Amino acid sequence: MAACASSGGTGAESSGDSQAASDDNGIDRRARTRMALAVGYFENGQYAIALDEFKKVVQIDPNFGDAHNLGGMIYMALGDRQVAETQFQRAISLNPRDANALHNLGWLQCEERRYAEAVQSFERALAVPTYSGRARTLMTQGICEVRAGDRTKAEATLMRSYEMDAGNPVTGYNLSQLLYQRGDYPRAQFYIRRLNNSDKANAESLWLGIKVERRMNNTQAMQQLASQLSRRFPQSRELQSYERGSFDD
Repeated sequence: MAACASSGGTGAESSGDSQAASDDNGIDRRARTRMALAVGYFENGQYAIALDEFKKVVQIDPNFGDAHNLGGMIYMALGDRQVAETQFQRAISLNPRDANALHNLGWLQCEERRYAEAVQSFERALAVPTYSGRARTLMTQGICEVRAGDRTKAEATLMRSYEMDAGNPVTGYNLSQLLYQRGDYPRAQFYIRRLNNSDKANAESLWLGIKVERRMNNTQAMQQLASQLSRRFPQSRELQSYERGSFDD
């Protein structure tokens, strides 16, 4: 939960907001069919096949913006960030209000430690009035701001994301972790308890919960979380850290 990628690829998702507009513009049915195949292969982790389908889409219609956004995600998954960025930029040039492509470009820039550019891309995505993924982009921006060392700004950004989508475990975890690191244990406890009391708890969140409860001198709550960690994740490095007493790792 510590980063977007570990949550299942929250930093790179296919565009949906501009698809209807593309259909209205008369995208060839063959291109849409190939696009659906490419998306399916991408979501199944079959990146090489998805890439082949993507290439067929843009051969049919080189101006299919959503296809270029998907192409960027495929190339990013394959480790070719330079081509991925070219594809995201192509999608944005075709539709400057493609918030999904702007989001994905921002995450790529963050991965390359181009933090100022990343924040600009995220802000452009958030400025699109019809964008439905604001909570996701704010979460990603907040994580990027943590990486950039701006924890104060990151906390405010993650809080905005949490207010929009309190059920997102990545947001809740990262917000609680920031609060824990700056010593605001009561607030950290609130957010991590809410996560650990849900079905989205994992070894990382239980371990953070243990450390928070330890700081709060709540021995019983700490032991209950440790019992869960031992029962549910017996091979985890978090359990190993707990058994060593390495609370400050």
